[in-house]
Amino acid sequence: MRNQWRLLLQRCKPVSELQFKVQSSTTIPLSRNRTFNSLIPHSRTLPIHFQNPSFPRLFTSSSELAVEQSKGTDQSVITSTLIELYSDPVKTNEDVMLELKSKPDLASTDYVNELFKNRSSEPGAAKAFFDWVMSKESDNLSSNSCNRLLGMLGANGLVKEFWDLVDIMKKKGYGVKKGASVRAIAKFEDEGMKDEVQKLRDLFALGSIDASVEKVSSRVCKVIQQTPWGDGVETKLQEMGIVYSGDLVKMILENLGTDPNKAVIFFRWIEESGLYKHDEKTYNAIARELAREDYIDKFWRLIDEMRAAGFDLEKATYIRVLNQFVRKKMLNDAVDLYEFAMSGNIKPSDQDCPFLLRKIVTSNELDMDLFSKVLKIYKESGNTMKNSFLDTILKSLTSVGRYGKCNKILKSMEEVGFLPDENSQGKIAFQLTKNNKIEESIEFLDLMESPSYKTFGSLIQGYCLSGHLEKACDCFQKMITKQGPDFSGYPLETITNAYCAKEKPLEGYNCLLEAVNEKEVKPWHTTYKLLITKLLEQGLFEEAINLLAPMKRHGYPPYLDPFVKYVAKTGTIDDTLMFLKAMTVKKVPSFAVYLRVFKAYFKAGRGNEAQDFLAKCPRFIRNHVEVLNLFSELKRGKDDSAPTLTLTPTPVAA
Repeated sequence: MRNQWRLLLQRCKPVSELQFKVQSSTTIPLSRNRTFNSLIPHSRTLPIHFQNPSFPRLFTSSSELAVEQSKGTDQSVITSTLIELYSDPVKTNEDVMLELKSKPDLASTDYVNELFKNRSSEPGAAKAFFDWVMSKESDNLSSNSCNRLLGMLGANGLVKEFWDLVDIMKKKGYGVKKGASVRAIAKFEDEGMKDEVQKLRDLFALGSIDASVEKVSSRVCKVIQQTPWGDGVETKLQEMGIVYSGDLVKMILENLGTDPNKAVIFFRWIEESGLYKHDEKTYNAIARELAREDYIDKFWRLIDEMRAAGFDLEKATYIRVLNQFVRKKMLNDAVDLYEFAMSGNIKPSDQDCPFLLRKIVTSNELDMDLFSKVLKIYKESGNTMKNSFLDTILKSLTSVGRYGKCNKILKSMEEVGFLPDENSQGKIAFQLTKNNKIEESIEFLDLMESPSYKTFGSLIQGYCLSGHLEKACDCFQKMITKQGPDFSGYPLETITNAYCAKEKPLEGYNCLLEAVNEKEVKPWHTTYKLLITKLLEQGLFEEAINLLAPMKRHGYPPYLDPFVKYVAKTGTIDDTLMFLKAMTVKKVPSFAVYLRVFKAYFKAGRGNEAQDFLAKCPRFIRNHVEVLNLFSELKRGKDDSAPTLTLTPTPVAA
């Protein structure tokens, strides 16, 4: 984490600032009382986001680190690389210079080039290089880099600088490695510095080679865990003479995490004894260990103390603790943590809000007060609710069979100024009515200030699927009243289809005529055709005939097929005449319609009815050549048992 935060700071430095000048330092001091944002130039703003805690812990800083490394070499990486080059005894000066020239980002000044040309022959150059390293990102050097630098100092006989660096490494918890010590001892012996040789050997006798953070942490924890805390433990810790660093204290607290009480005691003791003054790193470490139900009061006291001391939650701490609270069903504490983080310098991710809302609506009991609290925290931080949040919440409600509670959710969201868009309204309306949530669907419609025709259409579709056709008709009437007759074709066809599917075309007929005659609705042509077909199938001839007039007014051609089929098979002559009169705006239909009816009669085996119908046709039909030929062909094609047709042409008036 330390390196990643520093990399974020490096964004604010152009590459030109990384030019190597021995006389000037680019180190930015991280004062204890300064916030992270105060270190960032005002001309640049760093977007820092948390990730959704429902995913694995792939922090944003990791991706930012990858991007940063692709843009330019970090100062600490440059320093470590140069240390490796300078202290490598195997490579010749020529090899090093070639590598420097192949990587112009590593060194861009004649001064640095000169240092490397003389790296193995002049101790003065080695000292200048050491001074340059200390003026750069020395706080961020790894154990390997420190040991390489230490080996270089020893090999050049720079005794003071050697021991100064050893002290720095002790504070960082780094041990002296064998390679560095071998180079130093060889040089010290050549120069006859017996005291320095012995001092270095004494250092190893004290276990310096095992002085890594891990080893020291293990020894400290062993002392603390062996016996109950008391004066004896404190005395032993004092006698160990350890120089505590942030990394060391952090690791000790983590290793004591199985016994949070002792972790807290150590945390308090080490600062009270003057061995270490806590910083953001160590506060976050103890906070992570106390984030459990049986220590929750201590956790919140520590969090408040940390904020008062000018420190903030690290994003890793926030995500880890939030996940832990949610996993343990400690939703109130999770929301309080979210609120605490929102009031800090580094805001939680935009996705943390819907994450918490989903967890609340799927908990054992739906806590609407807690739900509203999350919404208010989100809004008061200057954010705006999104329809995608609502979609996520509604899916969660569905997963636990609580979709009927969506009106409560919508009311709560409305309090923070959110109203679902047209698509979301349609989804909610359909789900409520489809799942027989009748009362909820009525309440939902009242909640929406101005529902669109799509919302009404979704309600009607859901009512039809769930079999509540009367409710669908009532909703259709409300839609026309509020929205007007425009866009009413689809919902009317939906209702008509539903009635016809239930073999109730008469109810569909009544609904359609009421809409047409009273609300000036224009049904689709397909709606008319479907209803006519279903009415005739049930013998409702007059009702089907009544639909022909509005069809003509709406500019649709008459739908002849089912009528012709009906009158030819089962209709009376009066039915046929009524049909022909209703289907045309003229006095009589065209000859083609008459001919079609005659052929249908003959095909149905109703020759006598065809003869009766012919007698009532206009003269121009009775005397038409095609009609006469049709009846003559039928007469010739029948045997003696067939009915005799008497064709008496009517004289045409002069």
